[in-house]
Amino acid sequence: MRRSGRRLLVEEAGASLFRGLRTRLTLWYCGVLGAALILFGVALYFGANYFLLQPLEDSAQQHARMHAEQWLAGHLDRACASSMPGNPFPAPGKEGPVMEWVLCFDAQGHPLIGSDDQLPPGLISGSLVQQAVQQGNASDIVDGGHSFGAIYRYAVAVPSSDGSAVSGVVLVGESIQAQENALSLLLILLLCLGALSLLGAGVGGLFLANRALAPARLAWANQQRFIADASHELRTPLTLLRADAEVLLRSRERLQGEDAALLDDIVTETNHLAAIANNLLTLARLDSGQLHREHEVIHLATLAHHGARRIRALAVQRAIRVEEEHHDQPYVIGDPLLLEQAILVLLDNALKYNRQGGSVLIRTLERDGRAILEVCDTGIGIPPEHLPHLGERFYRVDKARSREAGGTGLGLSIARSIARLHRGQLTLTSVPDQGTVATLSLPLARSAGFETLQHRPALRKAAAPDQRLGARETGLSR
Repeated sequence: MRRSGRRLLVEEAGASLFRGLRTRLTLWYCGVLGAALILFGVALYFGANYFLLQPLEDSAQQHARMHAEQWLAGHLDRACASSMPGNPFPAPGKEGPVMEWVLCFDAQGHPLIGSDDQLPPGLISGSLVQQAVQQGNASDIVDGGHSFGAIYRYAVAVPSSDGSAVSGVVLVGESIQAQENALSLLLILLLCLGALSLLGAGVGGLFLANRALAPARLAWANQQRFIADASHELRTPLTLLRADAEVLLRSRERLQGEDAALLDDIVTETNHLAAIANNLLTLARLDSGQLHREHEVIHLATLAHHGARRIRALAVQRAIRVEEEHHDQPYVIGDPLLLEQAILVLLDNALKYNRQGGSVLIRTLERDGRAILEVCDTGIGIPPEHLPHLGERFYRVDKARSREAGGTGLGLSIARSIARLHRGQLTLTSVPDQGTVATLSLPLARSAGFETLQHRPALRKAAAPDQRLGARETGLSR
């Protein structure tokens, strides 16, 4: 196998945890700042839009009403003057032409008095006049072309002398291109400054998150070191204590009944404490990345068969059948000892929480480009409210039964950590009183970027499963 340049990097669980926290904190910083910037930008843009355009719109409406009054007074020629002299808004890029136009229309929408000035395109187009005839007044914004830009139009209907009909319509147009340019520039500035602010918030958020998480990271490292050191130091006295008790039990016939029972309890409890210490040490090493890990091509069915063979004697004592099903040829990259430990944890749980006369099925297959190992039992099952907590350290569904069976509440935590170390995942599904299915999903060897053994006959022969392993093997006869 090509090991050079292709070894998988072991990612420290603590680093992964704090990296996720740092990312989430940074996203929260950016999200809060982004929301504040959006609210500020929207308020600023619409405020500027109101203060820039509202005076022009009020001016156009005021001039339209003034010309309508002149029309009613009988001064049609003055009312329909083509422009207002002295307008303070010159055309963009031009000197001289004013930026306000006044046009008059009859009730059918035909212009009454022509203009010698060149009118902007779009000034008299559309149905604004008809809307004013029907509604009394109407307004819109049209494109006046390259020379004039955006134009705000306001049309007001002029009633007849008796008020029973509409004599015509006065339309006033004012150029708002300068204001539109200012608003466009403001929008561009807001977007650019917002993007730069979010980028700065992301960089600053990462820095602040690192600073904020530094004490937590130190506490995590100290905790993992303490657990590892304490577990390591406890193993020796526990081993000596158990050995002393077992030596005394060799002379059971010379001991009183109560003394022998107490020594049996000491052996049992020291075994339990030793299991807890070993599991804690394993978890601490997994979390800190200090556990040595091999990278080998592993045939998952062979590993599952070895695990089933190891627990078959215990299954026979409890009258539980152990069955195997193997499909496809799933190969994975990983540490065979760690993966076998995870499989044994799943098989051990399947036996502990099974019924006498029940069965345990271990199945391997390929699914959606991943190697799958399933351990199915016909045991007591797990209530739905406990499923989300399985894998938490020292969490046990039935503490009395787990204690009686020798469980510590750390096995699934170890199995889940081993799965995560191999870029896999462990999921559990269960139906109360029917059984539980534990699914270990791992990347296939070819998916992990390694050459599969399918085209390497020599290594394939070495890694091939036992030829006696059929589609299904039974540990007990029915």
